[in-house]
Amino acid sequence: MSLSSALSISITGLSANQAAMSIVSSNISNAQTPGYVARSLNQTEQFASDSGSSVRVLGVIRELDSFVQSQLRTEKAGGAYADQISNILSQLQGVYGTPGNAGTLENAFNNFTAAVQALSANSGNQTVRSAAVTAAQSLAQQLNATTNGIQALRSNADQDISASVAEANASISLISKLNSQLQGMDKTTNQAATLMDQRDAAIGALSKLMDIRVSVGDTNQATIYTSTGMQLVGPDATSQLIFNSAGPLNATSLYNVNSAQSGVGSLLIRLSNGSIMDVVANNGITSGRIAADLKLRDATLVQAQAQVDQLASTLASSLSDKTTAGTAVSSGAQNGFKLDLSGLQTGNTINLNYTDAATNTPHQITLVRVDDPSVLPLPNTASNPNDKVIGIGFFGGMASVLSQLNGAFASAGLQFSNPSGSVLQVLDNGGGAAKINSASVTATMSSLTSGNPQLPLFTDGNSLYTGAVSSLGSQQTGFAGRIAVNQALLADPSKITVYSLSPPTTAGDTTRSDFLYSQLTTGNFTYSPQTGLGSTKSPFKGTISNYLQQFIGMQGNAAANAKQVAQGQDIVVNTLQEKFNASSSVNIDSEMANLIALQNNYAANARVMSVVQSMMQTLLQAQR
Repeated sequence: MSLSSALSISITGLSANQAAMSIVSSNISNAQTPGYVARSLNQTEQFASDSGSSVRVLGVIRELDSFVQSQLRTEKAGGAYADQISNILSQLQGVYGTPGNAGTLENAFNNFTAAVQALSANSGNQTVRSAAVTAAQSLAQQLNATTNGIQALRSNADQDISASVAEANASISLISKLNSQLQGMDKTTNQAATLMDQRDAAIGALSKLMDIRVSVGDTNQATIYTSTGMQLVGPDATSQLIFNSAGPLNATSLYNVNSAQSGVGSLLIRLSNGSIMDVVANNGITSGRIAADLKLRDATLVQAQAQVDQLASTLASSLSDKTTAGTAVSSGAQNGFKLDLSGLQTGNTINLNYTDAATNTPHQITLVRVDDPSVLPLPNTASNPNDKVIGIGFFGGMASVLSQLNGAFASAGLQFSNPSGSVLQVLDNGGGAAKINSASVTATMSSLTSGNPQLPLFTDGNSLYTGAVSSLGSQQTGFAGRIAVNQALLADPSKITVYSLSPPTTAGDTTRSDFLYSQLTTGNFTYSPQTGLGSTKSPFKGTISNYLQQFIGMQGNAAANAKQVAQGQDIVVNTLQEKFNASSSVNIDSEMANLIALQNNYAANARVMSVVQSMMQTLLQAQR
């Protein structure tokens, strides 16, 4: 090796040491910088002469585990999803309150039941009557407050979606900008490493908001999709999320795949080609904070509202609805019943039970009075496949009612007619095809003194609660937020026990108070599977108290389970973060060791140069 070759090799060694010193300095300076990934120098030997090799610096290497990074992004989405679900369900428990404490639904219901029980012993005592009405009012107000709390949580989730969309768009825009800056840049440079750190930080922030997949091509361009395939960022392509707020939500503000009928904020995405897609309708985001808020707003909290609405509905109907059996009639070989429909309100029902003689199969038919033609046909919500729930339009008069009924049941061997006024008569056809076992009418009492123990104690604002269905939806939806004690009863609490004026209710008569207490404590009712209890084929049945305890317990279990899931997910995320940090974060001890090694290497290279210089001077002196 010539002296000049040795000098040249030493110079490359010094240059490589200087570059490595810059990297170590950068690592140490940014040891606490969020998102900074530790770097090292990528160098290789380069042929210099037959007697030696120089060193060539190829660039900068970012020390990270791409596989762990990808896993971490996925789990961050899952962690953010679980944390948000747990957080809101915990707040929902605050809305319900601690069971047994004052200011809870359970406590308000028990107080009302106790007040009604006291009526049986003191039905003529005005103070006891007023106490019962006051307890009823407290229960209604507690249902109102619970609804307000649930809807406030839904509105908060809706607002959080808006904020998350703004964050997501900011991250998407930044990633796209960094992609542009990195395009055509040598990815082994220190500048490129800095830009990639910034891009990874933006991708990490985005991964908390939604589930994403990231791929980086040969040109160092990051392409980002949601896990369902919606492209968010691509080479020279950027999408934008759009959230259109619907304002504060209420119980009737429900999601509908038809945007014209939806009552909640819409989440859309404008793709890079300009087309717009409904993210929610296409299930475009399935994890992360946004997905959690969507589930809470459109499903979890909607079900919570359905539970308290069902409670309010059962309370009102159980005390106000009277079922009157039909009168048996016959006409020649035909047998059946006649029913008085004069008190039938919209949403009230005609109940019919008959047996198909050919198969000996019993059928329970529920005919629902409908006054709004836009809602027909009603969905069949019967739990037994042999039974039916059918909406009958009363808006066209009795002739139209008969036409609908005869058209629906002619093949079953049933005949309907209107002998007079508001009387409906149903007979078998006399051919033995069907046997009518029973028929009845369930109607809502509109008067406090109808002569019946039933009374409209609870109302829908100032209107009767009848379970009506209209173009606005079911009257039951949001009823817990509107339920109130009948204004006439508030004005005259004596009507809580006085059920007849002619003849007048006798002093000490406990007919009404006994009825109310029986309905509240032992009445058995069927509850909609929309409450999350039971199923369509096997709906939950029980007393009002049973139902209240069941759904409160269900929500408590859901909150506890959500907390456990969130804690478990946090452990997963923290473990992966530690694993990622182990390879990507700056290790000061390691950097100090590298610094000492570089110092020694630098001194050694400098010593080589010094020796070569001395040898060259000796050689020159020898030639003089």
